[in-house]
Amino acid sequence: MKGKRNIFLIGPMGAGKTTIGKQLAEILKLEFIDSDQELEKRTGAPIDWIFDIEGEEGFRVREENIIEELTQNQGVVLATGGGAIVSDKSRNFLAARGVVVYLETSIEQQLERTRRDKRRPLIQNENPKQVLKKLMEEREELYKEIADLTVPTNISSVKSVAKQIVELMDQPI
Repeated sequence: MKGKRNIFLIGPMGAGKTTIGKQLAEILKLEFIDSDQELEKRTGAPIDWIFDIEGEEGFRVREENIIEELTQNQGVVLATGGGAIVSDKSRNFLAARGVVVYLETSIEQQLERTRRDKRRPLIQNENPKQVLKKLMEEREELYKEIADLTVPTNISSVKSVAKQIVELMDQPI
């Protein structure tokens, strides 16, 4: 893992990919990129609007294209959207071009971290807990399939999770 120059953070919404990614990039002196923020910047439209207009399928095509491009960078920490791993192509780009870290979290923690966020289209309904459970059932194996490291984020602070990732990356495979 030492030879790989990129770190790609995957996991469900609310796992802390953006927050932990920024801390990790700071520790390692790497550039931080959030694929969702990059997509919004390039399209000039928020993700929830893209979902409304193009549906999830249209959004996933855009996401796949941005993942393909961003994973070609060198020396980056990339936080992906929670569903980025749904695409076979995106999973292949991530697995082949960097160290993939699955940030694991509980449904309860996801609910706590996303409860005030109105910009997450998949949980804007009457039962976000049910949606999060369904998404986890659909995606957990995909996260595990490409993860080089799995790090729980439920208990630890952002800084300690970032430090744990650095320590794990320094260990031989």
